Amino acid sequence: MHEELILAGFGGQGVMLLGKFLSEAAMEEGKEVSWLPSYGPEMRGGTANCHVIISDEPIASPIIAESTIVVALNRPSLEKFEKTLKKDGILFINSSIINIEPTRKDIKIYKIPLNDIANRIGTQKVINMIMAGAIIQVTKIINVETMKNVFEENLTGTKAKFIDLNIKSMSEGMDYIKNNYKI
Repeated sequence: MHEELILAGFGGQGVMLLGKFLSEAAMEEGKEVSWLPSYGPEMRGGTANCHVIISDEPIASPIIAESTIVVALNRPSLEKFEKTLKKDGILFINSSIINIEPTRKDIKIYKIPLNDIANRIGTQKVINMIMAGAIIQVTKIINVETMKNVFEENLTGTKAKFIDLNIKSMSEGMDYIKNNYKI
């Protein structure tokens, strides 16, 4: 397995945390991992993306020229990174706020209404973990139990109260894929 992910959105949407948690889970499973964050000048509200590589083999470079997976949490991210996908790559779109169609016809596309699902859950702060569930359900890139362990390891002290919320959010993303796509 060798997956090259570009995760992108506005600062504050949890793009970096999503990449970090996916990377940590893959590392716990003994995979080779690279996580390279990139922030726009404004940080919160500006653009943010990270390159995550998860592989069974050593990783030569953390830079991704052609991705196998793109996660676009906003329209500028879709417009910028859709073209980086390899043929037959996977595109995950936040259909709650992206109001244009992808231009590519040679890729697999999954539209998840992240903001709408987050509203049902009760907070917009979980769109990244809803997307984590969708990614895991489609790609099987990591095991869901490993991701739960990552939540427990990282969300300690006063943040421990968010473990169940993150698990619920991830499950919502997985369920959305199960109920709306044939995999």
